[in-house]
Amino acid sequence: MVNETENKKAHIIVISNEKGGTGKSTISMHLAIRLLQDGFTVSTFDLDGRQGSLSKYIENRRRFCEGQNINLPIPDHTRIYPEENPYLISQARDSLGSLIQQKINSVDAIIIDTPGTKNYLFEEAHKYADTVITPISDSLVDLNVIADIDYKTDRILKPGHYSNFIWDIKKYLASQGKPYLNWIVTGNKLSSFNSKNKTAIFSHLERLSKIYGFRLFSGFKDRVIYKELFLEGLTVLDMNDEALKMKMTVSHIAAKREINALAEFIYPE
Repeated sequence: MVNETENKKAHIIVISNEKGGTGKSTISMHLAIRLLQDGFTVSTFDLDGRQGSLSKYIENRRRFCEGQNINLPIPDHTRIYPEENPYLISQARDSLGSLIQQKINSVDAIIIDTPGTKNYLFEEAHKYADTVITPISDSLVDLNVIADIDYKTDRILKPGHYSNFIWDIKKYLASQGKPYLNWIVTGNKLSSFNSKNKTAIFSHLERLSKIYGFRLFSGFKDRVIYKELFLEGLTVLDMNDEALKMKMTVSHIAAKREINALAEFIYPE
């Protein structure tokens, strides 16, 4: 999955969308645990300093492991709070870059969970990305960040503000000698029913992927188990750990398959 040469730089995965509530932290945590279980070293960054969902997830996991006296894989983690003083933002940008550079040669993968609104932390993280994963629900509101579409005529009027941002990042990375950005758009919190709305959105995304250059992943159903596991810092990938003595339900198995499929989609053999 990850390049295993001794002196490689970490593969940097940025989970982002210019919209909150799309499930970025859940995806970040599950990908981190999947890589750790595969024997890779992983650092995670939480740039959503105000909400800090990924940091809370990892804190819950540490607390659960200590309370149960068990050993589950936990990523090396850094939480970054946004600088409120506008005169210090340039310095804060450099500080984030330095922190990433400190990790880049010591781990196999870095996973960065970004804020739901674009700020300097959001922008800076993308400058280091090898892969960007954008979760999107089966909602026309979410689709607008990718493109402005006239749904009556089915015409694409213009790229959304997030697509424009990713285009700018691609140009920046190309100027730095990185000609390819692995941009993945994935469905998340999807309805279990194949509604007309859901079918239409994925039809639009399939078409947009060819225009804006992203790879479309089928995504994740909206499952209560993700919310339940968060409280103990667990993931669906932990369920068959002997120390937990937990039974795998059909929903657990299906969710685990979705996570594994995304990991394999990021790093195709």
